[in-house]
Amino acid sequence: MSFVPRLQTLLLLLWLAQTVPAAPPPPPPKVAAKGYLLSDYHSGAVLAEQNAEKRLEPASLTKIMTAYVVFRELEAGHIRLQDQVRVSKKAWKTPGSRMFIEVGKKVSVDDLIHGMIIDSGNDACVALAEHVAGSEESFVALMNEQARRLGMLHTHFVNATGLPDPEHYTTPADILKVTRALIHDFPQYYPIYSQRQFTYNGITQKNRNRLLWRDPSVDGVKTGHTKSAGYCLVASAKREGMRLLSVVMGTHSEEARAEESQRLLNYGFRFYQTHRLFEADRPLARVRVWKGEDDAVALGVAEPLYVTIPRGQYDKLQLHTRLRPRITAPLRQGEEVGRLRVELNGDVVAEVPLVALRNVAEGGLLHNLWDSALLLFE
Repeated sequence: MSFVPRLQTLLLLLWLAQTVPAAPPPPPPKVAAKGYLLSDYHSGAVLAEQNAEKRLEPASLTKIMTAYVVFRELEAGHIRLQDQVRVSKKAWKTPGSRMFIEVGKKVSVDDLIHGMIIDSGNDACVALAEHVAGSEESFVALMNEQARRLGMLHTHFVNATGLPDPEHYTTPADILKVTRALIHDFPQYYPIYSQRQFTYNGITQKNRNRLLWRDPSVDGVKTGHTKSAGYCLVASAKREGMRLLSVVMGTHSEEARAEESQRLLNYGFRFYQTHRLFEADRPLARVRVWKGEDDAVALGVAEPLYVTIPRGQYDKLQLHTRLRPRITAPLRQGEEVGRLRVELNGDVVAEVPLVALRNVAEGGLLHNLWDSALLLFE
């Protein structure tokens, strides 16, 4: 296998690096919460966790999924931001936090989205649910469908708001999945989560995420609270190109959820770095292809490859490749022909497929006979 210069250079630098292991980062801070999770957005690496798979009440963290479904409907063209939604009596009467819409009046989808995200309006959630699916119950079926698609295997929704119900539950790990998907899939709507206040019907309400005022790197995401769930916060922050996501569920106060989230974020940024090793669809190596129109094909990764590792450890990374014993045509673009494994001090930090970057058709009869003869001697 012949390497292109960038991969060859990186491998050489890694081989020449010192092999003396550096001291690991200190353990993460103790977090006073029922469950929490800190993860890098790009690599998915988990930097701190406790009870990440424990079933917990999400309260208004539910609205991350509510928004995700609404954004999908907007993207599909089923609804528009300019749509005027007539407020039903059910939406108007929904208890809990609200944006103060009035029964019988029309409100734009755009205003309802802002009221749902910034004001955490339960009334806005129900109005949007009814506009999208005809009823909140039908909308909840869409929420659970998306939860399954995203791999949220320990989540079940029964409403669009997060109001308490014994069958309404999730986990910190599952909430992280939908949060990551929302930021990735809908970057055009994500900036709403950084807005500090919203005014509707002459009433101005502030975003309950206190970190938006305290930490300029924080740009989301959502708070939640009920008496049984406690105080919850999903926070997202970006510093020097590195984005971290924290999920803190079941703290004892508004201040506690902000402080605990801040501690997790500070820990992650202080002791870890995220590196993009390779871009998607960029040639990393060329390999022999037997019985094809072409004798070789470029290999690469299908998605950008990020790793999150302790600071100062980049030169300790080691790359290992494993290919099929024999690669023969026909070969499809995107077809997996091997694996690329990234290790740090003997531990695997990432493993991804190596894929063909283009099609290779089967060669002609004479070419195939020649390659068959060569294979006899390989």
